[in-house]
Amino acid sequence: MAGKTIVLLSVPAGAGHTRVAEAIRACAAADYPDATVIHLDAMAFATPRLRRVYTDFYIRLITRAPGLWRHIYRWTDAARPDGPINRLRRWIELRDSRLLVNEIAALKPDAVICTHFQPAEILAQQIATGALTCPVWVQVTDFDLHRMWIQPHITGYFAANDEVAFRLYAQGIAGHAIHVAGIPTMPAFAIAHDRAECARALGLNPDLPTFLLMGGGAGLGGLSLVAQQLLAIPGNFQLIVLAGKNAVELAALQRLAVRFPGRLAAQGFTDGVERLMACADLVITKPGGATTAECLAMGLPMIVNAPIPGQEEQNANYLLEHGAALKAVDLPTLDYRIRYLMAHPAKLAEMAACARALGRPQAARHVMETVLYQSACNSEVAYVP
Repeated sequence: MAGKTIVLLSVPAGAGHTRVAEAIRACAAADYPDATVIHLDAMAFATPRLRRVYTDFYIRLITRAPGLWRHIYRWTDAARPDGPINRLRRWIELRDSRLLVNEIAALKPDAVICTHFQPAEILAQQIATGALTCPVWVQVTDFDLHRMWIQPHITGYFAANDEVAFRLYAQGIAGHAIHVAGIPTMPAFAIAHDRAECARALGLNPDLPTFLLMGGGAGLGGLSLVAQQLLAIPGNFQLIVLAGKNAVELAALQRLAVRFPGRLAAQGFTDGVERLMACADLVITKPGGATTAECLAMGLPMIVNAPIPGQEEQNANYLLEHGAALKAVDLPTLDYRIRYLMAHPAKLAEMAACARALGRPQAARHVMETVLYQSACNSEVAYVP
């Protein structure tokens, strides 16, 4: 709808929430040029202490004490929203987010889309007092639903799949406020890239089986050691390893590539992950919500490893239950899985078909169309479980 201003709010608690917001913004820029879409990092408007809780402390917790994070995840999911601890937490967060509240008031958006529960919770309090009157939407960014995503006064929710939609409905969200959109991905993941062209750009043979090993933006997980073990597996296959911003791992991978000419393509940080995926038959990755959605959008099966307790464990379960992935709990298991899939190409093809069936490459467009048009025409297309 012409002239509308949409504000996207994300939180850099991991990269996924930001990537999903950027995907919606990119879709809007390509398909809805008359709309003004502004993406803000909610933590950029928070006090330093609140930023530390939602960024530094969270990252340290999931990397150094995942068992403790699992306990916190489950405890906060079960806690009563109106309990004294949650009331105190909301008061503190609102106090420490006044700059965000002021920024939203100054921008006067026609709608807000939150890709993290924290800004949604802040704005829900503003709506309750009458200080904010525009619609606020929530995009769930995993194939799981934590109780903190559910807030009062939210116009609508975008669910990653039917199960998340059902769980929203079971929590009392009205059917007309639930939309099964998927998890938004950048427009490039909806394009059929030429495999041969992408492979040759990496110095690879497009006709050989190719596996993509990903370590996230930070390049975590001892990628060079994993690559070395995988390349020792008998067989004629190639490996792409994405080291992200980890310069040490990238250098180690480049040295390893000299030992395996034509079989290993070492890559640093890139904004063209879709071109790496276009070369691949399989992705080995942590099951983050955004990464998982990108793989599914391109019909790529996965071997998932090292999931963060809570949301990523649920992402892994979703993929496993629907036949789009296998799970590797350690390096020997990963070695076995690769050997198994190389010996059973029909199984890999079956997994790829399952991944394509789950993919929602138009999720961002679904979100934009709903926010721009459905509320404007007062449509109530109800979710029916």
